[in-house]
Amino acid sequence: MKYRKLGRTGYEVSEIGYGTWGIGKAMWVGASDKTSLAALRHALDLGLNFIDTALAYGDGHSEQLVGKAVAESQKRVYVATKVPPKNRLWPAQPGVGIEEVFPYDYMIRSTEESLRNLGTDTIDLQQLHVWNPHWLARDEWRRGLEDLKTSGKVRAVGISINDHQPDTALPIIETGLIDTVQVIYNIFDQTPERNLFRVCTQHNIGVIARVPFDEGALTGRITSATEFPEGDFRNHYFREDRKKDVAGRVAALVRDLELDDASHLPEIAIRFCLSEPAVSTVIPGMRSISSVDGNVAASGLGPLPVGIRDILRRHAWNKNYYA
Repeated sequence: MKYRKLGRTGYEVSEIGYGTWGIGKAMWVGASDKTSLAALRHALDLGLNFIDTALAYGDGHSEQLVGKAVAESQKRVYVATKVPPKNRLWPAQPGVGIEEVFPYDYMIRSTEESLRNLGTDTIDLQQLHVWNPHWLARDEWRRGLEDLKTSGKVRAVGISINDHQPDTALPIIETGLIDTVQVIYNIFDQTPERNLFRVCTQHNIGVIARVPFDEGALTGRITSATEFPEGDFRNHYFREDRKKDVAGRVAALVRDLELDDASHLPEIAIRFCLSEPAVSTVIPGMRSISSVDGNVAASGLGPLPVGIRDILRRHAWNKNYYA
């Protein structure tokens, strides 16, 4: 496992982190707690030391599993979590004031609940789970994050950027009041390269790259006939003709990369993210030991060759399946 600095936090984090939305089980169907804990433990044994969770993932269930795995580990593990929007709307909606999303007292209470779930006295990184640049001048989020740091309840703070809107983080980065941003970045969505990464590098902001596989699209395992369990989030994400569209895009990728099949695509997707120097860590969702093994192995392979990256540039795709 290789490690990178998480911006000005000074944390040396594994360049492969652990995304834990799926193990919260509220919107992802399939993994048992036993399987999820085994995967978490295995990842820590392999040198992974950064885990991203959220209070909203299963109403704290993901945090509880993470807390259990970290408590059992003898290694230093950095844990990031998130304050959910009080109105439970993702992404942040235009015209909705911060008083409905992140009132000061609510931010404090949510963090205290996360501390209890994680079984710790201090959270390494607390993030706001949505962001709207129109809130920039408001006092609630500033006081909330500053007081959480001053009290010792959190060590560093950041935001999780709304889906496919990387430039909305530029004004808050300029304030110097946050330490990290979390952003969608993958072969299909390359928009953070336009402005966000440059500004993060200038201000020494840690970058957490999420959704490297585009919710499974870039694993190469989704076809027109793919079916997901009832109640699984992916039924919405890949609804209507979207599975067919994804399969066509992936087939074009495989063809242009001159691959025999799509089996190496997950490795390429991870390495695409890690080829960007501004990225501190990439956090694929993992719910099995085999997924952990495959993702962690990509860390030792280094950046993609320039020629491969040039090919991947041509496969950027302007879409928003979350809408």
